[in-house]
Amino acid sequence: MNWTLLWLVMAGGALGAGGRHLIGGWLLRQFGDGLPWGTLAVNLLGSLAAGFLLIWLEGRGSGATYARAFLVVGVLGGLTTYSALMLECLVYARSARPGAMLAYLAITLVGGLALVWAGARLASWLRPA
Repeated sequence: MNWTLLWLVMAGGALGAGGRHLIGGWLLRQFGDGLPWGTLAVNLLGSLAAGFLLIWLEGRGSGATYARAFLVVGVLGGLTTYSALMLECLVYARSARPGAMLAYLAITLVGGLALVWAGARLASWLRPA
């Protein structure tokens, strides 16, 4: 058991969860509760960051293992909310709003895929060869 990695994941997870709470609350106050804007925003932001970090940290040596543990597993794991996404889809489906559920799911999946790709491309362009 690598206790340093575990502590890094837990510290990052706390920061990510706190960030999710702050972003969700702020977006709820800005846009209301017509759509779960906070969940959508953190999932899309997390997709961009995950794609970027995958490429940015690639081949960076042993220090990258610690950075990945903290940033990807910890911060992004705490920030992004796939389980919340699924729960919100269930709520839409049960409230006879299947159109809203499908739209929200499509935006999240297509946007997330596009942004993980964009993050990887951005890192490729910015990372020195």
